[in-house]
Amino acid sequence: IIAFDELKTDYKNPIDQCNTLNPVSCVLNIFIFFKETCLKLLTRLFLFQLVLPEYLIHAFFCVMFLCAAEWLTLGLNMPLLAYHIWRYMSRPVMSGPGLYDPTTIMNADILAYCQKEGWCKLAFYLLSFFYYLYG
Repeated sequence: IIAFDELKTDYKNPIDQCNTLNPVSCVLNIFIFFKETCLKLLTRLFLFQLVLPEYLIHAFFCVMFLCAAEWLTLGLNMPLLAYHIWRYMSRPVMSGPGLYDPTTIMNADILAYCQKEGWCKLAFYLLSFFYYLYG
């Protein structure tokens, strides 16, 4: 939500913002040459990227709910997991993996959609937190 608000108020330019949201493909080339620092680079890669770690963590929680036979909780999380899979499969065509294209992110419709998506996910995760805590 904050990332898209920074774009809306022109605090950050679209290329820097999309580099924060999407994985940077040039970092993967460094893995080939410097294998001893792979762990350090992997940590840097996932600390500063927002989208793929969110999707992977949510998928991990769904697998854990499946293993624990928490059917209601799994049923509540499956629509968001299906949305994450659909969103990733229908991402824009770019040179690297990612969901946000710097050339189209400033479009008012796409920016409004991304903000609504962020608010809806925030509400879902907040309600899920209290359900997991007290349910």
